[in-house]
Amino acid sequence: MAMASPFSPASAAAASPALFSVSTSRPLSLTTATTAAVSARAPCRGSRGFRRGRFAVCNVAAPSAAVQETKPAAAAKESQRPVYPFPAIVGQDEMKLCLLLNVIDPKIGGVMIMGDRGTGKSTTVRSLVDLLPDISVVVGDPFNSDPYDPEVMGPEVRDRLLKGEDLPVTTTKITMVDLPLGATEDRVCGTIDIEKALTEGVKAFEPGLLAKANRGILYVDEVNLLDDHLVDVLLDSAASGWNTVEREGISISHPARFILIGSGNPEEGELRPQLLDRFGMHAQVGTVRDAELRVKIVEERARFDKDPKTFRQSYLEEQGKLQDQITSARSNLGSVQLDHDLRVKISQVCSELNVDGLRGDIVTNRAAKALAALKGRDIVTVEDIATVIPNCLRHRLRKDPLESIDSGLLVVEKFYEVFG
Repeated sequence: MAMASPFSPASAAAASPALFSVSTSRPLSLTTATTAAVSARAPCRGSRGFRRGRFAVCNVAAPSAAVQETKPAAAAKESQRPVYPFPAIVGQDEMKLCLLLNVIDPKIGGVMIMGDRGTGKSTTVRSLVDLLPDISVVVGDPFNSDPYDPEVMGPEVRDRLLKGEDLPVTTTKITMVDLPLGATEDRVCGTIDIEKALTEGVKAFEPGLLAKANRGILYVDEVNLLDDHLVDVLLDSAASGWNTVEREGISISHPARFILIGSGNPEEGELRPQLLDRFGMHAQVGTVRDAELRVKIVEERARFDKDPKTFRQSYLEEQGKLQDQITSARSNLGSVQLDHDLRVKISQVCSELNVDGLRGDIVTNRAAKALAALKGRDIVTVEDIATVIPNCLRHRLRKDPLESIDSGLLVVEKFYEVFG
């Protein structure tokens, strides 16, 4: 299902007249001419065509601050489809734990969920929406810029900050953006409004799904069926944390740091190794075999389908407790300590398993700290590492060609061999 863009060309015309190149690690650059020369020239509407460098440069097409502030959050929430409550999901503890750890520490790098069809993969991921905490954003900014961290600020917000302007700040929930399999590259990355350039002589950037997913979650269902050109886009953004659009003689970069969550059925095709390595954790989901549990799942689903509102209200208390637990874990994450000896043993496990690169070491350290924070502790234990290390390493091993995905048994065996 493709997502309609909320950014209109009309709102871009009301924005400030120029985009300035800011001296940062990823500046917004204009390759047509210098900023001063571009902004000094007026568009020639009477001529038959435009020459390079004769455009005025307009800001990103974004909703106005007034519109964003007046939109009632409660009304918007009521109009959405009811989401199955996260605490109501029976079983699938491995998948749920991986998702919660990524919410607590987004730098873990996302999670890949592979398993049988009909096991609740998409339902579980989408139920995470209710648990996502609030974040501070700059009002009217389409990139969800952090008003206090220049590394995740959009180009306009950085420019306003350098000028000493006061940034209007509001709080909003972390967003979850669905990336449909049929999405076009322009819709994902954003594009230049060519019509506006030809009719008004301005270059306006229309943000895409990567801009909306900044500081949020990007979810790709059936990720193993995603087109190769979109996989390349995700690889570039996941590696750098920035999305760069090169089109019609201009270059625009904006932050695109998101938690990448993918799900799929291994029977429908393998995932490219380059993209698989970008997922911090890997969760395997199997069909529930216990008859009593299967009956419970069917009954709970029937209750939800019959009256979603009442069903959701019955889980409000559990949901609230889990939200408080996540908020507390996020705030205490920085104080969690991991002993040097345990770090050495984690790296020894990765080395003896011939894991390529150092992502396995880094992700295991982060996931173990997040688990300790979730349990309310400030010291990582061996049990924390034993819980998360199979999910952090199983998809990084060089697998047997006859096996679709490593079960993690090798990781568990090596862990107990090293840790004793």
